[in-house]
Amino acid sequence: MKKSNFLQKGVLMVMLIIASTTAFSQTNDAEAVKSILKKYNEATQKMDLSNTKELFATNSQIFESGGSEGSYEHYLEHHLAPEFEEFKSFTITDYKVETVVEGSIAYAIETYNYTIVIAKDSKEFKRKCVATSVLKKENNVWKIVISHNSSRK
Repeated sequence: MKKSNFLQKGVLMVMLIIASTTAFSQTNDAEAVKSILKKYNEATQKMDLSNTKELFATNSQIFESGGSEGSYEHYLEHHLAPEFEEFKSFTITDYKVETVVEGSIAYAIETYNYTIVIAKDSKEFKRKCVATSVLKKENNVWKIVISHNSSRK
């Protein structure tokens, strides 16, 4: 076998290994991103937000229905927690998520329906929702940096 032919096959083999390792890593990262979003959705449905701060970066930004809600910590204290005190239940159905991972940054597009039942009078509110999240991987942990959601009847 000629040296150049052997070298070409060796280079090709290395390129294939790198490509398959990168694809494997991106698949694992995409699953990790989905796992973060799933944890948040499960917490909201249980209406137990006690462990959700760890899912968000400290410099996170939350946008909802045309407005800026500030950091997740602010959103949690001034928006979610007071609202959840008024809810009897919060359920998510027909959930779908698409993720794209580019190195240490990922984005996800979620679509779902949700139903809120008010505790005081059992009145129901049903909405279609779309959410876009940007996540960043730091120290091997994915965190939500930006979350933007909107809903309609």
